[in-house]
Amino acid sequence: MAEQQGHMKALRCRECGREYPLEARHVCEFDFGPLEVVYDYEAVKDKLTRKTIEGRRQNMWRYAELLPVAGEPTVGQEVGFTPLIKADRLAERLGVRELWIKNDAVNYPTLSFKDRVVSVALSRAREMGFDVVACASTGNLANSVAANAASAGLKAFVFIPNDLEKGKVVNSLIYDASVIGIKGHYDEVNRLCAEIAGKYNWAFVNVNMRPYYAEGSKSQGFEIVEQLGWKIPRHTVVPMASGSLLTKIHKSYQEAVKIGLVEQVEYSVHGAQAAGCAPISTAFKEGQDFFKPVKPDTIAKSLAIGTPADGFYALKVFQETGGASDDVTDDEIREGIRLLAETEGIFSETAGGVTVGVAKKLIASGAIPADDSAVLCITGNGLKTLDAVENHAGQALEIGPSLREFEALLQSDKELGTAKQK
Repeated sequence: MAEQQGHMKALRCRECGREYPLEARHVCEFDFGPLEVVYDYEAVKDKLTRKTIEGRRQNMWRYAELLPVAGEPTVGQEVGFTPLIKADRLAERLGVRELWIKNDAVNYPTLSFKDRVVSVALSRAREMGFDVVACASTGNLANSVAANAASAGLKAFVFIPNDLEKGKVVNSLIYDASVIGIKGHYDEVNRLCAEIAGKYNWAFVNVNMRPYYAEGSKSQGFEIVEQLGWKIPRHTVVPMASGSLLTKIHKSYQEAVKIGLVEQVEYSVHGAQAAGCAPISTAFKEGQDFFKPVKPDTIAKSLAIGTPADGFYALKVFQETGGASDDVTDDEIREGIRLLAETEGIFSETAGGVTVGVAKKLIASGAIPADDSAVLCITGNGLKTLDAVENHAGQALEIGPSLREFEALLQSDKELGTAKQK
C-alpha cells in the first residue's frame, strides 16, 4: 500500500481532521467538510532539496514528492515552469517598487493554469483505473481536460454553461471530447455533475477527484519561490473563482518552509474578483468570515462561480497572512487587460484583467505598499476571450499599397503620429 501511495499519507477532512483512504472521494461523511491530501513531510524533506529540484527537468513534476501521484506521472509531463517576468513598466504604471508576472497564459498545452491541476488529476485517475474523465467548467478546465484526455487516450465529458465564449467551446470540441452545454450558470452545472459522478464510475476532476486535482495548483507557488531565488514573495495577487488556487498557493509557501526549501518570512496573499461575481471579496470588505452566494454577471466568465467551494478558506488565508481582496468592474477588467498588454506585451484573458485591476486598487489603497514587491498570477491567455475586448481595442487603419497614402495618414492621424510619439 505504501508503494501505491508514494509520499501521500491519507485524505484528511479540513474541518474535523478525520482521515480516509486515498480513494476517489472529496467530502467527509461526518461533517461534509472537504478532503485534502496530506503528506509524509519528514520523508519528503529528505528527498526534495533545492539541489534535487534544480537537477530535474523544468516542468511542474520537479516537485513530484509534494504532488498527489504515487508513481511516475503519465499525463502532462511537459506542464508548468512557466515564465516569471520582471514587469518594470507595469510596476511604474501601478506605482509600486517591484512587480513580477507569473505567466501561465503560456502554459502547455491549453494556455492556462488549469493544465497543472488536470495533469495531476488525470495521472492519479489512471493510477486508480479510470478510463472516463469529466469536469464541470467555466471554460479553461474544459479545454484542459479535453486536451489532456486526448493525449492520454481517455474518454472525456465536459459540462459547461451554454453561454461560454465561443473560443473556449471550440477549444474543447476540437479534441473530440463530449461537450455538453447546460442552460444555467456554473453552480447549476456543478450540481448536475455531482449527481452524475454519484451514478457513473467516472473520474470527475473537480468532484470526486478534487482532493488530488486541487493540489496541482501548488506547483505554481513552488515555481514562484524557486524563480525568485528561493524566496517567498512579499505580496502575491491571485484571481479567485472557487478560491482554490489562492489557498493552494498559500499551502505551497507553507510546505516550502516546512521542508526547508525557503526561510519563513512575512508574506501576504491577496485575492482578486470581478465585481459581477465577488462573493469572497464582498465578504472580506464587509468583515465577514463567511460569504453569501451570488448569481454571476461578468465578462470574466472563467471566474464566474457564485458559490465558491473554497471561499471560506480563502477568507482564512487573508486573515492568516494579512492579505486583502477587492473586485473590479467589466470596464476595469478591460483596462487591466490593455494595461498588461501595452506595458509588458502579455495578452491575458479576462481573469488577468481582474488581477491587474485589483492589484492597481490594492497598491492605491496601501494594502500593497508602494515600496514593496508583488507577484501577479496571470492564469489564462487572451486569445480565449477575444469576445470581451474585440470592440474595445481600437481598429486597424486601412490604406492602399501606396507610400503617399501612408505619409498622408501619418500627417493627418494624430493618434498614430504625434500623439503616439509623446
